[in-house]
Formats: sequence, C-alpha cells, structure tokens
Amino acid sequence: MPSSIPTIADLMADCTRSAVHLEMRDHYGVAAEADEFREWLQTGSVDTDPGSPGWAPWVDLVSSAVARGVVVRRARIVSEPVTDYIRYEHASTVVNVHAGEQVRWLPRRRASDIALPGNDFWLFDDHLIRWGFFSGNGALVGHEISKDPVAAKLCAEAFDAVWARATPHDHYQIH
Repeated sequence: MPSSIPTIADLMADCTRSAVHLEMRDHYGVAAEADEFREWLQTGSVDTDPGSPGWAPWVDLVSSAVARGVVVRRARIVSEPVTDYIRYEHASTVVNVHAGEQVRWLPRRRASDIALPGNDFWLFDDHLIRWGFFSGNGALVGHEISKDPVAAKLCAEAFDAVWARATPHDHYQIH
C-alpha cells in the first residue's frame, strides 16, 4: 500500500460535515491493542480514561472535529453472542462517546437484507472513502482512499441503513 494514504487525523482535519465509520468484523487483531486486550481478558479492566496516553489523541481529534460542527458516527455490525473482542470494544466505547462520537450497534442477523461494502470504511463528507483492509485473523493489512462516487453512494446508503436499525451504545446490551 502506498505510504501517501492520508491518516484519519488528516482526513478528519479536512472534514467539514460528517465522518462515519462502519465496522463489520467480530475481531480485530490490531497490534497496538494486543497488550490491552490481553489484560482485559485476564482482569476485565480496560482503559476508559479519556486523558490517558492511549486515548487522548483520539479524544482530541474527535472533540475538535465535533466542535467545528462535524458529526462523527460509528456503527458496528456484530454477531451474537458477541466475541470477547466485541465485549472489550463495548467496555471501552464510553471513551468514544465522551469524545463526541455517536456509536450504535447492530446485531448481524438484523443486517441480512442491507447491501454492505466488502470492507470496513470511513466516509468523510459523503464523498471520500478510506477503506480498511484486514487479514483473516483481523490484522490490519492496509488502507486505500477512494473518491469513486458509486462506492461513496454505496457506503453512505449502507451506513444510513445500518444506523437506522442499530441500537445506541447506551442501550445496547451485550449478549
């Protein structure tokens, strides 16, 4: 993958209206989270301090975007019963919400009739997509930027359909 792929921070800084993120995997093997996930599995304890070194950059990024009027939404499609990884994500999502993200959860069985893209994505201002590519075991393998209007329309429609059916974080009960 080219190293010229803009970061989420770069894309969020240029965003003026909306940033939406659709996550569709039941496990992410992101190296940066490995130690914290392992600790959570062992102790049930997860970092939920918005000012911690692990969270502060994200909290600053999102809260700055929201302060500029950008609506930041994240939807997660999950299998139920959920995986340990989804339990871990759910436990730490309070920080995403604190930062200003709106987060919703949709059980996969309720997404069967929604046309979904093949990969997770961020969609900025309804026209710029940052695809996220993962290996079978959930390791991040790269990103790609697309301004394809057909793909952007698919992403926007898929996200909106998921969002309309999904349960807000504060009301989603882990099964």
